Amino acid sequence: MADADPTPSSSAPRPADVDPFAPDDVVWQRIDPAWATAQRVVGGVVAAVAAVVVAVVAVLVTPWVWLGLLVVVPLWFWDFSWARRQARAWGYAERDDDLLVVHGILFRTLVVVPYGRLQYVDVEAGPVDRKFGLAKVQLHTASSDTDAAIPGLRPEEAARLRDRLAARGEARLAGL
Repeated sequence: MADADPTPSSSAPRPADVDPFAPDDVVWQRIDPAWATAQRVVGGVVAAVAAVVVAVVAVLVTPWVWLGLLVVVPLWFWDFSWARRQARAWGYAERDDDLLVVHGILFRTLVVVPYGRLQYVDVEAGPVDRKFGLAKVQLHTASSDTDAAIPGLRPEEAARLRDRLAARGEARLAGL
């Protein structure tokens, strides 16, 4: 009996050639780069509050707490420097039957949301988002594990996407 050839055939894609986060037929829409600046502002505020807490505790309790700045400052710098890359990592694509949302640098995530599973779509904007003219589209599905969000959209794009997704969700749900 002949052994099967362990090498893959030339016509079949090898596992290294397949990227599960970039389907072939998808054109990604990216979020607004201003989202990176908004994230930097939020990170700066959090780092400033942490630095003030460290300073107060250091003055009132012990000077050794000043070492806490050795944690706060590098974490703030790391967050600041990665914000632009994080913004470039976000993307979404509308297909005929589902919406794809991809994000993450170190830990990549691809969420596929079938339109028929959409229950409702929210548009949210906090104070920092509003200051930078941004909004977030939050998708709610029949399963809480598959909820997805697309931050960093201009309000008009968020409204367009909300209306389009809601209409597609209703159309697919009506067929069930």
